Amino acid sequence: MNWMPQGTVYGVLLNFRRELDALAPQMNQAPYKSAPKAPVLYVKTANTWSTHGAAIAVPARVPEVEIGATIAMVMGDAGQLQGYVLMNDLSIPHASFFRPPVKFKCLDGFLGIGGRLLPVDQAGDPAAFTLEVHINGELKQSVDFSQLVRPAVQLLADVGEFMTLQPGDVLMLGCDTGRPFAQVGDRINITAPGFGTLSNTLVAEAG
Repeated sequence: MNWMPQGTVYGVLLNFRRELDALAPQMNQAPYKSAPKAPVLYVKTANTWSTHGAAIAVPARVPEVEIGATIAMVMGDAGQLQGYVLMNDLSIPHASFFRPPVKFKCLDGFLGIGGRLLPVDQAGDPAAFTLEVHINGELKQSVDFSQLVRPAVQLLADVGEFMTLQPGDVLMLGCDTGRPFAQVGDRINITAPGFGTLSNTLVAEAG
């Protein structure tokens, strides 16, 4: 049986160095005039969740979707990590990360969730995590989690400064730049050592 979240799923923006560096000139403009001082979070609501192997429906008004391949932390009891899981944080391509991206990220089915929870005692150092994205069998992206702005432990600590994660909650580590795009008919495979494969196919929304 595929693993599924039991709590709230949170995404994290601007947690890869290349993306933060690329957007730095915009952040220094009004009204913000500086980079965020705390993690920038958003919620992937339960209507977005899709299991490994599921077909994900894309509305006719959306010509392509952006793939956000990442690994997420799953909280256990007493504020401890239970493990890690692959995720595909799909979104409608959009230019701004300075407002809550709900209408771009919270479409039905727009979060592929890996079928296997990798226990924390088997995962090793999250800074050593790597993953690959293949579309229709072709390698489109490689992600190196040693390039995080806030490594896993620091991200948890910094989020904990302003909110409490509950058992079952899920916190993504973030998505790197170079995110590939996919269209209806494409098969997306995300692989990472120890995690297996997260596979989803994009299909046209009925009606």
